[in-house]
Amino acid sequence: AALQKLRGTSDLSAELEEMLAEQAAVKGQRAKSPWELFQNPAVRWQLVSIVVLSSAMQLCGNDSMYFYAAYVFQEAGIPQDKIPYVVIGTGSCELITSVTCNMIIDYAGRRPLLLGGYIFMAGWAIVFMVALSQQTQISWMPYLSMACIFAYILSFGIGPAGVTGVLPTEVFDQMSRPAAYMICGSLLWFNLFLVGTAFPFIVKSLAHFCYIPFLVVCVCTALYVWFFLPETKGKSFLEISEEFRKRNFRTKTRAGFYKGPEEIKTTTL
Repeated sequence: AALQKLRGTSDLSAELEEMLAEQAAVKGQRAKSPWELFQNPAVRWQLVSIVVLSSAMQLCGNDSMYFYAAYVFQEAGIPQDKIPYVVIGTGSCELITSVTCNMIIDYAGRRPLLLGGYIFMAGWAIVFMVALSQQTQISWMPYLSMACIFAYILSFGIGPAGVTGVLPTEVFDQMSRPAAYMICGSLLWFNLFLVGTAFPFIVKSLAHFCYIPFLVVCVCTALYVWFFLPETKGKSFLEISEEFRKRNFRTKTRAGFYKGPEEIKTTTL
């Protein structure tokens, strides 16, 4: 009854079947601790995926955009007393796009949203650094810088901000999800502290090109998503875990082919 109220429909047979199948798959197991996840080879790539994506959430430089926002808006000619409201507007854009992402995630898919978000952020980071370097030479550059701030935050909200939080639910079973979310939360806060501490020194060292480290993070994360993260849209947990199982246990044979543990055992026998 609670699930029907949450979904707004009475036809929940497919979802209930999936939940019961997942429950049967973990029957007799106990909840895992974070340390047990690190020791378990069966969830190696699931764990790597959430570590990479949770870290990239803060290391991509989205929060650092707010550091520059007041300066850029001032250079663009916005009155000093209006700048705080414009900065709030940038945060509102992130909120709106995050909500929009949650509305379209089941139609667009996880990988396209993550890929698009990080690729666009990488592109806007390049434009932003060029605009900052020419801020005092060309009169319209402050406006380009302002557009980059909004575009960067929108790209973050429509992809990484909306998708990263749901992935642990989809790639970990019921016994591992609490520990997975503990790891994600710890990484989010640690990397937020790291960026907040290091960013002033990065600005001092690299000046207008301070977004190069964030550009590298965005590119590397996009490459990881492209090569290693499977699409989870429209798949049951058992189907997703099977894709990760093949990657977690694949072993290279003498002939150069990759086989799973059961196949290797059969071949050996």
